[in-house]
Amino acid sequence: MAYREITMIEIKEVLRLWLGKQMGLRPIAVTVGLDRKTVRRYIDAGVEAGLVRDGGEAQLTDVLLGAVIEAVRPERPAGHGAAWEACRAEHDRIKAWLEKGLKLTKIEDLLARRGVVVPYRTLHRYASDQLGLGGRGTTVRVADGAPGHELQVDFGRLGMMFDPQTGRRRVLWALIFTAVVSRHTFVWLSWRQSLEDVIAGCEAAWEFYGGVFKVLVPDNMKSIVDQADPTAPRLNVTFTEYAQARGFVIDPARVRSPQDKPRVERTVPYVRDSFFAGEEFRDLADAQRRAQDWCRIKAGLRIHGTIRARPAEVFALEEAHMLLAAPTEVYDTPRWTVAKVHRDHHIQVAKALYSIPGALIGETVTVRVDSRLVKVLFRGQVVKIHPKQAPGSRSTDEADLPSEASAYAMRDLDKLQRMAARHGQAIGTYAAALLDIPLPWTKMRQVYRLLNLVNKFGAHRVEQACVRALECETIDVGLIGRIVARAAEDDPPTPDRNVVSAANRFARDPDEFAIVRKAGR
Repeated sequence: MAYREITMIEIKEVLRLWLGKQMGLRPIAVTVGLDRKTVRRYIDAGVEAGLVRDGGEAQLTDVLLGAVIEAVRPERPAGHGAAWEACRAEHDRIKAWLEKGLKLTKIEDLLARRGVVVPYRTLHRYASDQLGLGGRGTTVRVADGAPGHELQVDFGRLGMMFDPQTGRRRVLWALIFTAVVSRHTFVWLSWRQSLEDVIAGCEAAWEFYGGVFKVLVPDNMKSIVDQADPTAPRLNVTFTEYAQARGFVIDPARVRSPQDKPRVERTVPYVRDSFFAGEEFRDLADAQRRAQDWCRIKAGLRIHGTIRARPAEVFALEEAHMLLAAPTEVYDTPRWTVAKVHRDHHIQVAKALYSIPGALIGETVTVRVDSRLVKVLFRGQVVKIHPKQAPGSRSTDEADLPSEASAYAMRDLDKLQRMAARHGQAIGTYAAALLDIPLPWTKMRQVYRLLNLVNKFGAHRVEQACVRALECETIDVGLIGRIVARAAEDDPPTPDRNVVSAANRFARDPDEFAIVRKAGR
């Protein structure tokens, strides 16, 4: 059984009942709540110190009580008994065993083998007080700060609730906001803990409070913090952009450090027990309406245990006028992603295609997508902006494509015909005749073949061939190709001055072999 320190008041009560009430040992023990043998020891010590039963309660002076305590309690050097001192003598050995991971029960056995027998309770107290085993560390209460500055936020699991949309029970989460100074609380309910849910909760909170707090202190939820760090956490770029739009600063708590946001930590169980427990809700919308009423009335008008005031009244008096202006527009939540520029000069974002300048083929770009625009950045610079397209659609800027391929890619028939007409009037007329059908884009490849013949055989020969074909009213690119090819075969071969015969390729100028003798030799 654990040792219990008997106070001076209890000792005085034992002696007072023995003197004035003339009570026996057993009734005294029952009245005070002590063991009968303990009562006997204190009474015997009082008699030895000069206590007379008929002398009255005036005998119970501090001097007499001190003598009784000195006589009954065993000698405890430095306030501890012999078992504690035995542990102190084995301090280094106990410390080494703990560092090796041994349990206290095993250490108790090892000490007994050495002849050091101590109660487990004493050993545990010694290890806790002197060696830091277990126990809770100390903390320092942090000042609340200026009114209207800091708002702490945390997700709390409320429990299971039926979702009519899915037809099953789901986990209901509460995004809980607590103002540091007034402790005024707002609760936003959701089925998930996604970034969209957090931003929606923040937007609802600014409407509830009538303004924006200057500093938001969340925990390390994945929707806000991409990579945790005690001093320099990497924040989610979308939520950072949201914070910039609303004008507040993000100051995330450290990992597994609830003391960094104690105001909201203490609110989570209160929301679960006071608002959610034992209630029935029709759906999420009904639960959210009742949560907002609960925040204003039940939680807002209660006497808070710490500030001893009503949070809603303190907020209205001290914090409401210190907040930043409340947003007037619904925030268009963007989404950031990365994409690779493919060989077709496009990227794919949300199953839609967007053109990118050709110089970036093979590069990875950063893309910001909202409800209206798709903004493409490369190395921090905006390189393209497109209107957002529906899945399966595409947005292509002709300027992003190579000039020789843009007409085909964009099915620009007028441009393709102009390209042909630049090489000759008959070539332009022939291209127009090729495209003069109900589905002209099906003949675009034939016009490109005509242009390739111009590049290969020259515009003059193709022009003459087109004139002959138009005179015969024959529209066939294959015919034009055969005509210019035969014309090229009839031309005399042009000698290539750079070609050297195999027999003469090692020939040298005779002067290279001349021997020049110097004078006097």
